[in-house]
Amino acid sequence: MNKPTSLLPSVENWQRLSFDTQMANIGTDVLRAIKWRQKKDERWKGFYWQALDLLNLTKRINTSQPARLKELCRLYEVLVDYFSGENTYKSSDKLWQGYFNFFLGLAVKNRQV
Repeated sequence: MNKPTSLLPSVENWQRLSFDTQMANIGTDVLRAIKWRQKKDERWKGFYWQALDLLNLTKRINTSQPARLKELCRLYEVLVDYFSGENTYKSSDKLWQGYFNFFLGLAVKNRQV
């Protein structure tokens, strides 16, 4: 799968957001990827790559928090498995929607989305 160019926020701007808001933004792209993949539209790949890029950026700024970094690394692994691998972890669209809707709810509650 060829990776399209993505437009990432600067590290400084991304760091200003709460972790919940960062995860909500990642989730927005994951949910868009799911939506377009369900429609068999190739646009899903761009949203998938954008989510991975944002996830990598989030990992870079959370290195001082081992538990959070572990979750982010596992999230990356399972997302790649789901979208590009053999889905060894048996993820589903519904599982991802539930996972990221939690963060979207927190971000909306805190009015940062």
